[in-house]
Amino acid sequence: MTELQTLNATRESYDAIAPTYAQMFHDSLRDRPLERALLSAFAELVRTNGGGEVADLGCGPGYVTAHLHGLGLNAFGVDASPVMVELAREAHPGLRFEVGSMGALDIEDGALGGVLSRWSVIHTPPQDLPAVLAEMARVLAPGGHLLIDFPASDGPDHDTQSYDHAVVTAYRWSPDRLAALLREHGLVEAARTVIEPGPTDKRQFQEVQLLARKA
Repeated sequence: MTELQTLNATRESYDAIAPTYAQMFHDSLRDRPLERALLSAFAELVRTNGGGEVADLGCGPGYVTAHLHGLGLNAFGVDASPVMVELAREAHPGLRFEVGSMGALDIEDGALGGVLSRWSVIHTPPQDLPAVLAEMARVLAPGGHLLIDFPASDGPDHDTQSYDHAVVTAYRWSPDRLAALLREHGLVEAARTVIEPGPTDKRQFQEVQLLARKA
């Protein structure tokens, strides 16, 4: 599929399940203390570097955007799904949410103090990922921070692996390969966290968080 076809398929699929998704995951951070700590560290780094707006890319129904706002950030959400954005606006009327594509963000160069990409690249085909990461780098100000979460591929011999997903095809990424792609766009890795799957997790994938800083 072309990049536009992939975007349309993802948008339509998430539009269809948006109310169920919002209900299922609205409090998903509650039982994830390590992720909450990482988000707090991300927020502190953004504030220390002078603040500025923070984009939550692939924000879904907006609960993580609201969490960032609660951490003192001037956060707004962007999502490809108009239904998700409408649900986010209804749930968090004091915050800003926009329909948009990660591959072509309607944001000026160097405008942001931070970017959060929480599992939002999982539906990006491998050939399209460099362009998406380039957009994240483009909108960040010098010294700005990116926190990107994704499932890891199996072992060093796999840069990318696809897997079945309830919505559309999803991808796992080699942490080293993704970090190398970030470096190509001026984003230097500052920290890496790997969370092992729990015994009851549906998918036995490692979860990776990469924190990178724009040079």
